[in-house]
Amino acid sequence: MANSIVSILDSDLYKFTMQQAVLQHFPDSEVSYRFTNRSPSMKFNQKSFDDIQAGVARLASLALTPDEEAFLRSLPYITSEYVDFLSALRLNPSSQVDLSLENVGPDGLGELHVGVRGKWVETILYEVQLMAIISEAYFTHVDTDWSYEGQEELARQKARELIQGGLTVSEFGTRRRRSRKGHEIVIRAMTDEANKLTAEGATGKLAGTSNVHFAHLLSIPPVGTVAHEWTMGIAALRGYRHANAIALQLWEQTYPNHLLIALTDTFTTKPFWEDFKADPERVKRWQGLRQDSGDPTRFAEDAKKIYQEIGVDTKTKTIVYSDSLNTQRCFELHDLTVKRDFNASFGVGTFLTNDYKKLSDPSESSKPLNIVIKLASIDGRECIKLSDDLTKTTGNPEVVKKVKRELGIPDA
Repeated sequence: MANSIVSILDSDLYKFTMQQAVLQHFPDSEVSYRFTNRSPSMKFNQKSFDDIQAGVARLASLALTPDEEAFLRSLPYITSEYVDFLSALRLNPSSQVDLSLENVGPDGLGELHVGVRGKWVETILYEVQLMAIISEAYFTHVDTDWSYEGQEELARQKARELIQGGLTVSEFGTRRRRSRKGHEIVIRAMTDEANKLTAEGATGKLAGTSNVHFAHLLSIPPVGTVAHEWTMGIAALRGYRHANAIALQLWEQTYPNHLLIALTDTFTTKPFWEDFKADPERVKRWQGLRQDSGDPTRFAEDAKKIYQEIGVDTKTKTIVYSDSLNTQRCFELHDLTVKRDFNASFGVGTFLTNDYKKLSDPSESSKPLNIVIKLASIDGRECIKLSDDLTKTTGNPEVVKKVKRELGIPDA
């Protein structure tokens, strides 16, 4: 299982686009990351821990191949300077990643602890690949009551329902996939089905995948823009009051003509809306918004109100949804969005790459891990994330309270 990551590009596009922005704006910043298992009853045994260690160690050997380098250079928003940097980069997990298995009980199961520390411009790549390694190790050695049987047809079925229904969908499942093999089964099946449906005249489409390796392998577009990490780091360094505005400004300096989908909920949408509408010209330039937590109906209504106040036709803007989506939820969100005259797009993750049944009882779902790795500190300053979903708040509780007071957010 140490080969769960076979390419440095086996990660989400936004890790690379953020890395390019960090290289431009914060090349010397030092950071740390915090791992959280939000499914604490799902613990790890020694075999899974050994595989995690082996998989992490192998990251040191990853490097861009000539074909991968050429692929990156073909992307209009990626600079030659960045590709040169990434080509020369070698991760050093032995000094940047700490792993331990703690509180092991009589059943041989314990708690996984993961820490990452180093330069932001290097360690930014670990998050998604660590999560993929951890998930594959767990489902190889701890929960083995599942199989790949039916995964291809299930992926085809989901693609048919979504694309025939007129939806624009992207596969966002790298970070919580069950395994690399399972991920490849899904994305190959979806790509093949999407091609057939397009030839038949379907109005929906598979816009691409967030996974740059599979985008390169299958000749489909890599999809993604920015993650909460970008705004979290900037807020800790520059202050929380107008962190969203600063994050948008710096991002646009790196990407003046591409990737202008704003992530809205790093510190809840309230301060985001305030910063966003304060610059009407930026509202006009940016292509749309990503909704990742909270009430999507209220979000769409608030967004429409802001665009109308500024005189922007919402038919020219897109809302990208990425919060715990499945087929039914995508259709519900599509309907509420088009009723408000927005375009809608959907980034679907766990539902595609970690949707399995128990082998012992196919009527019962095989539960995926719920794990996250978030920015914990930058240049000695603690980082937090609030979100419009209280369960997604991360960071020191005292810092969380302080930031809420500063931003005028009720402490629920």
